[in-house]
Amino acid sequence: MYSKIENFEKSYKILVEGTQKIMDALTDESLKQSVADDHRTLGRMAWHIVTTVPEMMGELGMKFDALAKDAPLPATTEEIKNSYRAVTGELLKQVTGEWKDETLFQVDELYGEKWPRGLTLRILVNHEIHHRGQMTVLMRQAGLPVPGVFGPAREEWTAYGMPPPEI
Repeated sequence: MYSKIENFEKSYKILVEGTQKIMDALTDESLKQSVADDHRTLGRMAWHIVTTVPEMMGELGMKFDALAKDAPLPATTEEIKNSYRAVTGELLKQVTGEWKDETLFQVDELYGEKWPRGLTLRILVNHEIHHRGQMTVLMRQAGLPVPGVFGPAREEWTAYGMPPPEI
């Protein structure tokens, strides 16, 4: 749970930077990749990350000009990437500009539970990290290079002058 706006801001900027690297590596052709026919596609997973921001934070009364929580899945990666930039920028601006540290302790009812806003932000971050990891698996299946987020990806080890990890 976040107890200081400054801490959320720092960690959220790192999160967004990493997720944007993942989003930027997608191609229009890769959006249809899924692990199985009855599972989300890579495009749907990326879009779920995007729309969760206005959906979850809308439950706290936040308004998002860039995107409605139920916006339909776009056909291109460009639209997904631009929407991600827009909603994350709006969220950061609202939290840092309108909330105070005390706001993080305000309790809201979400999904049948009572969460302090600092916990809601933490859950939003964890949710994105979870789905971002799923996306990297689908990216490998689609034949895309996976960018490193919390350290180098397999393809990036040589750029650091190191051999890739053993298989």
